[in-house]
Amino acid sequence: MTPGIWTHPGQHAAVWPGRNYPLGATWSAEATNFAVHAPAATGVTVCLFDEHGGEKRHALTEQSLGIWHGAIPGVPVGTLYGYRVDGPWHPESGLRFNPAQLLLDPFARAVSGAVTHDPAIYAHQLEAPDERNDTDSSPYVPRSVVVHDDFDWGGDAPMHRRWRDTVIYELHVKGMTALHDRVPEELRGTYAGLGTPAVTDYLKDLGVTAVELLPIHQFVSEPRLMENGQVNYWGYNSIGFFAPHNGYAASGDRGEQVTEFKAMVKALHEAGLEVILDVVFNHTAEGGALGPSLSFRGLDDRGTYQRVRPEPNEDDTPPPYDDTYWDVTGCGNTVDASNPHVLRLILDSLRYWVTEMHVDGFRFDLASALTRVRQEVDMDCHLLTAIGQDPVLRHVKLIAEPWDASMDGYRVGEFPPPWVEWNDQYRDTIRDFWRGHSAGIRTVATRLAGSSDLYADDGRSPYSTVNFVTAHDGFTVRDLVTYDHKHNEANGEDNRDGTDNNRSWNHGVEGETDDAEIVALRRRQAANLMATLCLSNGTPMLTAGDERGRTQHGNNNAYTHDDETSWIDWRPDDAWLDVYEVTKAALRLRREHPALRQRHWFEGRPAIKDGPKDLAWLHPSGREMTADDWFDESLAVIGMFVSGAPLRSPGPRGEQQVDRSFMIWLNGSGDSVTFTLPENEWVQSGEVVLSTDPDQPPGAAVKAGGAIELGAHSVVVLRQT
Repeated sequence: MTPGIWTHPGQHAAVWPGRNYPLGATWSAEATNFAVHAPAATGVTVCLFDEHGGEKRHALTEQSLGIWHGAIPGVPVGTLYGYRVDGPWHPESGLRFNPAQLLLDPFARAVSGAVTHDPAIYAHQLEAPDERNDTDSSPYVPRSVVVHDDFDWGGDAPMHRRWRDTVIYELHVKGMTALHDRVPEELRGTYAGLGTPAVTDYLKDLGVTAVELLPIHQFVSEPRLMENGQVNYWGYNSIGFFAPHNGYAASGDRGEQVTEFKAMVKALHEAGLEVILDVVFNHTAEGGALGPSLSFRGLDDRGTYQRVRPEPNEDDTPPPYDDTYWDVTGCGNTVDASNPHVLRLILDSLRYWVTEMHVDGFRFDLASALTRVRQEVDMDCHLLTAIGQDPVLRHVKLIAEPWDASMDGYRVGEFPPPWVEWNDQYRDTIRDFWRGHSAGIRTVATRLAGSSDLYADDGRSPYSTVNFVTAHDGFTVRDLVTYDHKHNEANGEDNRDGTDNNRSWNHGVEGETDDAEIVALRRRQAANLMATLCLSNGTPMLTAGDERGRTQHGNNNAYTHDDETSWIDWRPDDAWLDVYEVTKAALRLRREHPALRQRHWFEGRPAIKDGPKDLAWLHPSGREMTADDWFDESLAVIGMFVSGAPLRSPGPRGEQQVDRSFMIWLNGSGDSVTFTLPENEWVQSGEVVLSTDPDQPPGAAVKAGGAIELGAHSVVVLRQT
């Protein structure tokens, strides 16, 4: 498109040419530049809204490199805007342009308002999907915001905490403080609330070092949920990858959410806590081909979403285009990260959150979906390669959820450095051990020592495994020891949703009980799970509230519950504070003793001449495990000796590091076991420093050659004295 024909001398165009970068709305006192990628469009209009909802339209007359752009003078900060995009309506060819749809700017730094479910939000007619819907969607969709922020970061700078010193705490911004009585009421459930001392002091005292926030990119609820009066609470339905979700802002949604988010990050950093974002680039909130048209679909549907690959013709002529969406996310669409512009959006978004919002890393939801090249998983794909060479992104924390919703997407252990991975094999193995279903301890030992079978063969370190026993989806730790089966009736899907593979044990009664013996056993088992997690080699991730017995009453898929089902209950009345104390003690041991968070793999041989093995596995009789022991499927007790004299890894100046040695005993059986502390020439005495066995209290002294009775279903940690 060209600017057109002047009507008289001295005329000034209402929209200046502007420039095609940066994408989004860039404010200045003179004019605001708008740039949006819509390569197949025939016309793009910027729509500015006044305080009364009045709309003023400005046609963009410049297009270069597929980007429509222009500068509009006199646009105040906080102005609401959107795009209307015209072009061909050929759904069968992946072209769904409709100027009746008000579209969000994919690069908007803030979003105001929410989606109202109405037929107008669909570009097609619901009764006739091949026909364009001419109803104006603007009353029913959110709007982008012109943002300009001069936040004072002071001396805030990246901490770059080493992975081996990192303990992650996965939390939901709203759920963390919605019921917190020490957070001011007007700040509960918000970014500001998360940055209050009531939260930061608690997290520091617990001993975690990083918070991993469930999605905070602007998201909306799925139409199906809105029809049922439900919401998407977790937020895995993103539509704005540069905008902090406005529903978590106490201060407003006209750009105030940007400042509030930055203040939260600054407060968390001041408390020594890194901030990791859970990002959902694998799909968008627009769903399948018949989903709503909110942004990407109306700008570049064909370039944004992957389609099925048609079979080639026998005569080698190109097959006809097939508009069928290809979905390996389970959410209706799969973003095509191999498309150059989509790749640019993802990289620009990541850099924005690091450089402008000061976050410290990312956890990539369904990361395998983003590695697809011609629909095949490729660990040399454009995205991973670009991130690995990027001078900003290669130095932040990068966590992969190493699977997607397909069979071939399961890639645990395959992501390249510097990525670390969620390790679901750790989760399953440790759950099975503590419920008495491990069939021996061979795999248990591998998981405790850092999962070398998954990460050692390609030069990665033990911290590459992000160990967890629960996450936001699935049972909480309390529910893991309270329910054999899911109880998701409140989700409105007749208990069909959510996994049936819970690997849980109710200990004799389904659900809560007043039986004191069962309750005590459940609390001990919860403490066992938390202690094991915190003391395993690798990077531990705790789920918010597990340390104090949070329950979802057996719901293992509470993504629609923005209520007390999902929020942390901070009252002490029903809290499992004994589990909290064990978790805190385990994290303190991990923090104070480098022997328990080593960066090199254990080798099962001395780290110094004539010294003890750096790692030894002990049978309850006191001997080292034999080949027959490793294949004894009845064995449910294991002793893990970790030597601290010296550590294999040198210190920062090459110095030899010396720590205490530890013996960790885990009894996953239903019987008490008497184990013998082996006679040796290196460690002669010790003390109990952590215990879930009430008969072995912390502080009790032990000696080499002595025997200790370890109660059923319990953990005891001994430290050299």
